[in-house]
Amino acid sequence: MNIRKASIEDLSRVAEIYVFNNRINFFPIFKNEGYSFDELQVVSLIDNYFKKDEIINNIYVFDNGIIKGFMQMNGTEIDKLFIDTSFQSEGIGSELIEYAIKELNADNLWALEKNTRAISFYQRHGFHLTGQKKFEEDTTEYLVKMER
Repeated sequence: MNIRKASIEDLSRVAEIYVFNNRINFFPIFKNEGYSFDELQVVSLIDNYFKKDEIINNIYVFDNGIIKGFMQMNGTEIDKLFIDTSFQSEGIGSELIEYAIKELNADNLWALEKNTRAISFYQRHGFHLTGQKKFEEDTTEYLVKMER
């Protein structure tokens, strides 16, 4: 199996995947240059977020010699699921989500309402929209709740 718990040595790659996904997928929606290109940096993300025990202990990486994607769990909620943009559409996200469902009992998540590609992906894996919405923190964009 190519999925394992993340280690401290994996965090630079995890943060890199997160930063580039954010810039490609979320900058066009939020259009916040200060956040996407100044505040959001690999080193500070590692130091200020991913190194926290409650975070790193809940990150799983897809690693087949190269870390190509990761997910972060929060109980049975999929908190983050990102695949390096160079390796998307290769089934890595499907492997991660199926692992989360089967091994970690994942049954819910929040997705950005305008991220229709992600919502479709989650629907293909048995998640459905619940009708619940909330604002993404410090924005005017909605997150939608999905459950299995």
